[in-house]
Amino acid sequence: MHARPRLALGLLLWSVVAAGAAPDWSVERLLAGFAQTGAARASFVERKHVSVLDQPLVSTGELRFVAPDRLEKRTLRPRPERLQVEGDRLTLERGERNLQLDLRSYPEVAAFVESIRGTLAGDRGALERHYRLKLEGDQASWALTLTPRAPGMAALVERVRIAGRRADISVIEIQQANGDSSLMSVERLPAAR
Repeated sequence: MHARPRLALGLLLWSVVAAGAAPDWSVERLLAGFAQTGAARASFVERKHVSVLDQPLVSTGELRFVAPDRLEKRTLRPRPERLQVEGDRLTLERGERNLQLDLRSYPEVAAFVESIRGTLAGDRGALERHYRLKLEGDQASWALTLTPRAPGMAALVERVRIAGRRADISVIEIQQANGDSSLMSVERLPAAR
């Protein structure tokens, strides 16, 4: 075979391989997948490890997200509790008690809320205002680590690690600066009717 046909064959093979190759996995692609979701709900099992306790605190319930900014955590066990964030308003209901906070008055709480809400909304700007982002893995199995930028937040939270596949979250892990941590296993549920 002459040099020209070999070169043409090589270029043809390279173009077929390049065309079939998936684009690089990136924070942009991950967040774009979340941005297209709009609404999601999932069940969760959360294990909180607190240094003063011998056993982890285990809770179960349901998470709901409606774009662009409504996030709800409804705990069913060990005792019913509802935490909802919509816009800048955080509402906590436990039994007959009801607490409301304006997140603008609590920047560390707002930054923590944005770690989850910003990811689910696919809002890179909101995430990067508060965190340095590091993505590992690929579309089939990824982990996004969020490290706080502000010293006040870093004094509370060492890192938030969110892992999953495609635009589904399977794990949310929070490592606090004091050594306490929580690990939430998440399983997506069919959309509510």
